[in-house]
Amino acid sequence: MTAAVAWSTCTLQFVLYFFFAFLPKVTEQSVTVELLNQQRHLEHHRDQEVDQLTTADNSAYTVDPPTKNCTSDKTIIEDLLHTYKFFRRPSEIGVKVWIEVWVQEVNAINELTSDFDMDIYVTELWIDLALSFEHMNPCKYNLSLNSEILAQIWKPNTVFINSKHARIHKSPFENIFLMIYPNGTVWVNYRVRVKGPCEMDFSSFPMDHQTCHLTLESFNYNQQEVDMRWINNTPISLLKETITLPDFTLTKYSAETVAVPYPAGIWNELTMKFTFSRRYGWYIFQAYIPTYLTIFISWISFCLGSKMIPARTMLGVNSLLALTFQFGNVMSNLPRVSYVKALDVWMLVCLTFVFSSLIELAVVGAMTQERPLIPTSPSSGSVASQTPKCRHRRPEGSSGYGSTTFVETTLSSKSRNRAPSVGRSESLLLLDSYYELRRQKGSIDRIRTKMTVDKLDRLSCYAFPSMFILFNITYWTYYLTRDH
Repeated sequence: MTAAVAWSTCTLQFVLYFFFAFLPKVTEQSVTVELLNQQRHLEHHRDQEVDQLTTADNSAYTVDPPTKNCTSDKTIIEDLLHTYKFFRRPSEIGVKVWIEVWVQEVNAINELTSDFDMDIYVTELWIDLALSFEHMNPCKYNLSLNSEILAQIWKPNTVFINSKHARIHKSPFENIFLMIYPNGTVWVNYRVRVKGPCEMDFSSFPMDHQTCHLTLESFNYNQQEVDMRWINNTPISLLKETITLPDFTLTKYSAETVAVPYPAGIWNELTMKFTFSRRYGWYIFQAYIPTYLTIFISWISFCLGSKMIPARTMLGVNSLLALTFQFGNVMSNLPRVSYVKALDVWMLVCLTFVFSSLIELAVVGAMTQERPLIPTSPSSGSVASQTPKCRHRRPEGSSGYGSTTFVETTLSSKSRNRAPSVGRSESLLLLDSYYELRRQKGSIDRIRTKMTVDKLDRLSCYAFPSMFILFNITYWTYYLTRDH
């Protein structure tokens, strides 16, 4: 009985020892395999592009599951770089380099310097058989390395040939991603801030569209040595759904390849074209709406009548000054160009409308200018007082019958005085009629002038708005559809 109990106890201890000693190792190995499978699954999408670019033999390549005798990353890198010569091209017949660009952000567009600033990821892919490690039984499917290793291998030396400034981000270290696959495929990704040129055309400003370019090429190798190509499907991708700036919105982007001859050969230039449309809402509120109000205010003078010339003059002059100030304020932030912009056309036409209202005011003022008053007809007393008096004196020492002479003189004097009196009465009647006709004619002229002035103001009330509406239809239709 004692022996049976002892045997059972030993058996139980052996089972427990086996369970606690070997189970962790089995569990650890299974967990390791599971983690590797998850890692391969996460890298599946990234590896698809590499698999598309490899040859038929390389695409059929598969990596065996890691074993206890697999080679570590450190050993693989040391063996690869031990005999590697970074100055030698991977292939003497030419290396194909595939390029892809991811746009992270557009930071600014400067009209004064005609350039734009953006952050992008530049991806380069090529095959270097000297870096193939499939025969080394690697522990990992690929090698993720840093920029220190990149400095020790061959690179196509890709540059932005037309950039004003470019630098690799360092936050906090140099933003360079390097991955090497077992078949020798090299994947390099740079996070770059680059400033490139823009072909600014302000003829449709502020409804304009601006185009900016960035060109990539190999700085050291021509087309026969390095064949630069875009990745087929989507060479340019946006990391954001829409890229919007305070003044612009990215509306279109495209990629093209151009073979450019140089004295040393032909280079493949990969050009990215970005089209930005201006957001002109700010200019609507700061330029167009105030201009509309100024034009409407200048039309108020047509309703004030011909007797308020000073008030109408003040309205016209103030409107002209307001338009000039608005025009200078908006144009101060734009480069000085020698051609006419859309906003120039708008401001010049609006100034013409205000100036025309002042011309109409000048015509009204000239027509209603006061004439000198017509003098009234002279009274009979005044006329009589102005008539010379005839005095007749009898000469001294005259002989003959005085009475007879006196009577004759008196009668002749009366007859002479009576004749001019009748003539003066007729003259007074004629003068009264003449001045009355002059007064009536002046009243008629004033009435006709007032009717003409009122008619001119009434005509201006309809003509100016009608012409302005016609100009607006033509202006907005032309400039809103011009770039499309």
